[in-house]
Amino acid sequence: MRPGAIALARIQQADGRLKTRPVLLLSQMPPYSDYLVCALSSKLHHECPGFDEVLAADDDDFKGSGLKIASLVRLGMVATIPQSVILGELGMISETRLQRLRSRLARHIGDE
Repeated sequence: MRPGAIALARIQQADGRLKTRPVLLLSQMPPYSDYLVCALSSKLHHECPGFDEVLAADDDDFKGSGLKIASLVRLGMVATIPQSVILGELGMISETRLQRLRSRLARHIGDE
């Protein structure tokens, strides 16, 4: 798998339970090749305007994403996960979208 992939992963929830969720792979991290990921959600009303991004059904890269419905890329919900919790790849987003999301996240971190 490579950055830009949408995958299913077992992610720990706030209550400590593990749940299978779609995630976007943002980057592979040293030294163990873990992945920096952000959560995807079908709850579009949770969008943080100007930060999160909706992957809509009519977007050019939606069909290749492997998602069934429009989903929110939640840049505020990032985690580093080992490859072992990734269950499989659903699809990919466009390189343009991946770069836009990475840049947005990097700008936010740099502004702190």
